Amino acid sequence: MTGETDHAPRGDYAAAGDDFTVPQRWESYTAEEHALWRRLFNRQSALLPGRACREFTMQVEALRLDAGIPRFDETNAALAKATGWTLVGVPGLLPDRAFFAHLAERRFPVTVWLRRPEEFDYIVEPDLFHDFFGHVPLLFDPVFADYLQAYGRGGLKADALGALEMLARLYWYTVEFGLIATDEGLRAYGAGILSSGGELPHCLEDPRPRRIGFDLPRILRTRYKIDTFQETYFVIRDFRELFEATAPDFTPIYRSLEGLPLLDAGEVLATDRMM
Repeated sequence: MTGETDHAPRGDYAAAGDDFTVPQRWESYTAEEHALWRRLFNRQSALLPGRACREFTMQVEALRLDAGIPRFDETNAALAKATGWTLVGVPGLLPDRAFFAHLAERRFPVTVWLRRPEEFDYIVEPDLFHDFFGHVPLLFDPVFADYLQAYGRGGLKADALGALEMLARLYWYTVEFGLIATDEGLRAYGAGILSSGGELPHCLEDPRPRRIGFDLPRILRTRYKIDTFQETYFVIRDFRELFEATAPDFTPIYRSLEGLPLLDAGEVLATDRMM
């Protein structure tokens, strides 16, 4: 999704088409970049057991991402059969409307460049590893895949209603930093968590963050952190809860929240269901 940064985006936007897509050009990745991908994958996959949701870990294993940077065309062949989604290469962060339009048509934008070795533990804007490792496995889950498409359609509508900031908070607290309750305990499904070496253990094992049951109006009002670990995580029962939450028309919800103060990232309300 679009992001908040104070620097110019890194990607080559001059090479992008009108829809901001670019070819992956897999053959142009260097041996050093493939090696860096493997380092990132090995570090992150070792953190998944007991922390990532089963739907994610199963698909990571099926995708065989340990060999090097994956090819979009090969993944697309399998993804199309599973859920009808397609990966499209992009130079980096996209304008809101372009991003939503892709999701609404079941196209997921994946950044084509990989971070530098000195950015191994932290990168300012999403790169290939974040986008692919963090997001793509759950695109194979039919319910989650439908949720993302519904989100894209809702984003186009929110753009017309002047409610993009509220909807961005929903994306942040679900697709990027969401937790899910399972029979084995809380697990992560958000890409921002699953692609981060530090946030994955932090979100589940550190006693300081608030873990609150999913509450759509509250999420739409809650600020989030872009440069530190999250102070609050929202927990869904299952992916069906996400899909059902995006099914209704958000227009009356947006109107009901107009004029209400925003909530700080770490704020606790009396009505919160602590998990």
